[in-house]
Parts: sequence; structure tokens; C-alpha cells
Amino acid sequence: MGFIRTASVAAVVVMAATACSSGQDAQDSRQGQTGFVSGSGRVSSFAPADREKAPDFKGTTLDGKQWNFSDQAGKVVVLNVWGSWCPPCRKEAPDFTAAAKELGSSVQFIGLNTRDLDPAPAKKFVEAFEVPYPSIFDPAGKQLLLFRGQKISTVSIPATLVIDKQGKVASRVVGEVSKTTLLEMVKDAS
Repeated sequence: MGFIRTASVAAVVVMAATACSSGQDAQDSRQGQTGFVSGSGRVSSFAPADREKAPDFKGTTLDGKQWNFSDQAGKVVVLNVWGSWCPPCRKEAPDFTAAAKELGSSVQFIGLNTRDLDPAPAKKFVEAFEVPYPSIFDPAGKQLLLFRGQKISTVSIPATLVIDKQGKVASRVVGEVSKTTLLEMVKDAS
């Protein structure tokens, strides 16, 4: 009986290890799932005294360049967490593009592309929506996890943070955001 139990446990461990062995297996196992958690789209704003410092996130962008939050000192930064597979992300993308173009170089927009296991769909998304700012490619969510315990959920996508000139989180939205709301969030952080 002990041998059968040991053999059964070993078989389960081997099957679990095999199932998690490739990104394609993970992607295939998500078939039929949305992969995102819809937020309310409600803005949470924080008074200057209550703002938390944003982590020093960084990474390689979809166009192969290095991007570091620490290089943005003195700028308002808009961080949008998105995935090409996410319908609400596709819906809000034109508003982000319009807001980034309207605000120009006075605000640094940065995308954080997560859970796209291959950069090709993310690059197609950026091209299709004419996104004028860079996006860090973060398939495993390592940069997103830096925000764990802060004012952003690491499971809700899309999510947006506006970080003030002192590097502190001024506001956030979990869920879709409109251009008008985004412009107001930036104005409040400036």
C-alpha cells in the first residue's frame, strides 16, 4: 500500500512539473479565461502627506531599450499596466494615446506589459493603437510585484498609477480609465 501511495504522489509531482514547464502550456491552459480582474474604474487619490514612494521599477521596453523609473526624477509619471489579451486594455488604449499626445513631454507615460508570454502580440497592440510611449515587457510580472503592498493591486489589469514629481503615488485606477479622468489625475499630481 505504501508503494502505491508513493508512486501516486510521484506521478502527480511529475505531471505538475510537466504542466508548468513551458509558457505555451500556461497560455494554452488559459483558453476560455479572461485573464483579467475588472476593477471599478474609480479613482483613488492620495493627499501629499499620505502618498507612498513608488518602487524603483525598470526593465527592457518592447523596442529593446532600457527604461528606469529612477531616471524620471522631477517628472510626473503615468504607469499603465496592460496586456494585449485584455479587452478593457484595448478599450482604454485610444484614451491613453490621446492623453499622452496632448500632455507631450511634460509627463512621462510608461506602459507595463504583463502576462504576454511573447512580445509579438504586445508589439502589435502598440502599433495598432499608435501608442507613443514605451512599455516595459514584463511577462512574468516581476516589475509589477514590486508594487505589492502598495496602492496598486498586482492582479487587476488594467491598472493605472499617477506618480508625482517626488516619486510618490498620487492616484490610481483599477480598471479602465478615460482620457478626461487621466488628464484630471495628472493635473492633481502636478
